Amino acid sequence: MPTHSLTVSERRRATALLIAAIVCFWGALYLYVPILTPYAEGVGASMSMLGLIVSSYGFSQLVLRIPVGIWSDRIGKRKPFIVAAYIAAMVAGLGLALSSGPTGILASRTMSGVAATMWVVITVLFSSYFPPDRAGYAMSLINFATTLTQLVATLAGGLIAEMWGWHAPFWGAALIGALGLVVAVPLREAQNQRTVGLSLGELVAVGKERFLLTVSLLAALYQINTWVTVYGFTPNVAAQLGASKAQLGWLSLVSTLPTAIASLGSGTFLARHMSERQMVVLGFGLSAAGTLAIPLVSTLPPLFVTQAIAGFGRGLIFPVLMGLSIKKVPGEKRATAMGFFQSIYALGMFGGPALAGVAAEAMGFAGAFYATAAVTALGALASAAALAPQRQKKMTTVP
Repeated sequence: MPTHSLTVSERRRATALLIAAIVCFWGALYLYVPILTPYAEGVGASMSMLGLIVSSYGFSQLVLRIPVGIWSDRIGKRKPFIVAAYIAAMVAGLGLALSSGPTGILASRTMSGVAATMWVVITVLFSSYFPPDRAGYAMSLINFATTLTQLVATLAGGLIAEMWGWHAPFWGAALIGALGLVVAVPLREAQNQRTVGLSLGELVAVGKERFLLTVSLLAALYQINTWVTVYGFTPNVAAQLGASKAQLGWLSLVSTLPTAIASLGSGTFLARHMSERQMVVLGFGLSAAGTLAIPLVSTLPPLFVTQAIAGFGRGLIFPVLMGLSIKKVPGEKRATAMGFFQSIYALGMFGGPALAGVAAEAMGFAGAFYATAAVTALGALASAAALAPQRQKKMTTVP
């Protein structure tokens, strides 16, 4: 039966199982995040190479997410792609564990981006468990599960590295990927779902939809901030200030816990008092302020404060933009629209760290953070203008 025809109890079971799969998905991809760039720097990676390692994760998604979304829509299936995600995550973890130099790390990180590409399919399957008018709630719930898992995984990764060495989180990620493969087997999806074989013209029509393009570009600015700071060079700054492997994990906790709280609030209690536009503008503003302060600190405690502020801001931005990306899209085209959204925001994941790595090579970490803060502030101004009610009414919808 179609997922929207499930009984309440069946829907709850299906949702719970998919959330468990999501926990394994992000656990396999984020367990080693807090120690990856310090480890890569320790085995000889230059600042430019560090930027490439961080950006390679986004490069895979930039290239693959639209094709994956189209393919999934064409065959009307989500589950095969989810299974492929766990296989790729296992390969990435094993590759990192067995790599001894920057080149191997770069190749394995690229493979982890291949695994992350399948997030487009997971989000669409999850949204299919809810009626269209509950898209915002579904996205806030899935983002809460995502950020909470990333929080626990990054904290655990630092502690595991502290106890068992640099390579232990990589082996752990491979094991979590294997567990996720087991969890994914009984996942439910819509039966006899109407398939869509999109032509090039229809794909262009989806991509030219002004509202989808707008929120996708805003999400790219969000990703620049995220991947230059918390998942990029902030751990290196912390290491320079004397942080241990365990403290790198705690830094990730301080960054992601406020994100998880804000992500849940953006679809629940905060949504009752703030508009979508207000949440996105405030989120960009807080993230810009937290990023601007990073080069100004000289000890670990203030650095933790900057990341808590920026983390709360990031939690306000992303679930709102994700919900908006599919809000006006027919169900049979949602994977394509979500693939477009996630491919465009992958520009930020790829381009931001790569350019920041070059900037850090020339001007040190401070220059990279100042540039990122400026781009994030631009996101606040752009979202204030683009998400104004009168502007939204002028934007067309996907036919």
